[in-house]
Formats: sequence, structure tokens, C-alpha cells
Amino acid sequence: MKRRRRTEILIQGDGHLAQQFAESIIDTYECREILEPQYGLTMIKMRETAKNSLFYIGEVLITEAKVEINNRIGIGIVVGMKDELAKHLAIIDAAYKAELPETITWEDSLIKAEAQIVKERATKQSELFKTKVNFETMEV
Repeated sequence: MKRRRRTEILIQGDGHLAQQFAESIIDTYECREILEPQYGLTMIKMRETAKNSLFYIGEVLITEAKVEINNRIGIGIVVGMKDELAKHLAIIDAAYKAELPETITWEDSLIKAEAQIVKERATKQSELFKTKVNFETMEV
């Protein structure tokens, strides 16, 4: 599984999965905190559809953390003030970079969590469609 997909699943999920993965690594390996969770701002890019050009829409608050495991550095960045989640993401990232054996067993849990996220989105989307107004059938 690619890093981006894995990270999106861990961020969009309830957070318990990231905590569970990180704790399993902390219990077994030495984790050295390079950069404790700290806040910062980053620019958000958007694509303007008419001219198909990129522009910066504004800034967003992020939390960033860096951890080292077996001489591999992991980075965790998350939107908002979420210190623990950023640290957990950094630990998980470092575990994957270090190719720790625990990461192989995480694949099934990540796929199940992704399926749950998709299911919840579909439910939310169907609820929104129930409130949609069809202007073609309205009498004016």
C-alpha cells in the first residue's frame, strides 16, 4: 500500500487504529523523537478550473512530528492541533521506512478501515441526496 493511501486512511479513520499501530511499535522498538509535535502553517493549493492553473487559497494550521526508528526517519503531518495523531503517524511512517515485520500485518486492518470509511461516506452522501431539491418539478 502506498504511503499517501495509508496516511489518508489513518487520518480519516477514528484514530484508534493509528494509536494501536504506534503503540505496538513503541512497545517493541526504540523510538527517538527528533521533533516533538509542533504547530505550523502551510499554504493550500487549489486548481482554478477555467484556466487550469494553480493558486494558493490560504493557510491552514498543521501539527508536525518526526521520529526515528532503526536509523529511519518518519514524518507525521496532520491538519489541526492533533499532537498525538501527528506523533502516531510519524511512528508508523518510520516503521514502514524501516521495513519492520509488524507493518506486513497492518495491511488487512488498513483495508478494513478504508472500507468502513467508504461506507460511512456513502451513507452520509445518501442522506444529503434526500435533502436535494429538484427544481425541474417545482411549479413556479
